[in-house]
Amino acid sequence: MPASVFIAGPASWNTIVVLDRLPEPVPHMQFAEETWETVGGTSAGKALSLTALGRAVDLYALAGSDAAGERVRAALQAGGVPVRWGEGATERHLNLMTRDGARVSLYLSTPTATAGEDDAWVRDRMREAGAVVLDLAAEPLRLLPMARETGVPIWVDVHDYDGETEFHRPFLAAADAVFCNADRLPDPVAFLRARIAAGASLAVCTLGAEGAVAVDAEGVEHRVAAAPVEVIDTNGAGDAFLAGVLDARLDGAEVAVALEAGARTAASVLRSRHLHPLIDGVLDAGSAAS
Repeated sequence: MPASVFIAGPASWNTIVVLDRLPEPVPHMQFAEETWETVGGTSAGKALSLTALGRAVDLYALAGSDAAGERVRAALQAGGVPVRWGEGATERHLNLMTRDGARVSLYLSTPTATAGEDDAWVRDRMREAGAVVLDLAAEPLRLLPMARETGVPIWVDVHDYDGETEFHRPFLAAADAVFCNADRLPDPVAFLRARIAAGASLAVCTLGAEGAVAVDAEGVEHRVAAAPVEVIDTNGAGDAFLAGVLDARLDGAEVAVALEAGARTAASVLRSRHLHPLIDGVLDAGSAAS
């Protein structure tokens, strides 16, 4: 059987507001070009992309029984993603976006770590997986020691890490594969090489329209161009890139080939205003009905 992937982390309900520019930090009025509601969350994005690639996935996420939580559950079910839902507040974001992908994410609510009610199930799924993906949130942070005990390779995505923030460090210390973007790193390649020196076997930084750069376990640098595509929305592109790379690596692909797979997977979600085309129909139909 092909290796499965266990993912723990955020699945959220997001309001997207598209602006001609990000707001200045002064009182003012600004008109939105477009707005819609959709599923968000970095773990939901990875799970949707892996599911679309045919990879077996177990997603563990927290959500409440409120309207937003029900919408998130329904959308992921429609996308064919198997989810174990733990009890917690439903994560909600307000994302202020520009057409070229600049973003300010306002976190309206986030769940705290649980008391471990689902730990037996989580441990079993981790042990059965070919890779464990732990995303930045309180519950995955609590699960880090458990994941390390299984010996299964751990993949982490530290997003716009600045090289200093304390919350990210336990994730980095546990990671076999590290992903990030270049938004706040003064020298992305130096950061990637530092992660390899610290024990990671793969470190990757996405560069937006310029593609991505990676350093492998032997210290070899690899680069891949972004796949050409008409961009509708950039939310979820980084998650899709990681999913494409992970899927290819689990199939035994070399790093360069896996990066190309990641670029193709990212391009597939850039064409959608939702996290993945898998859920376009159900979410767009819901918007039309409301």
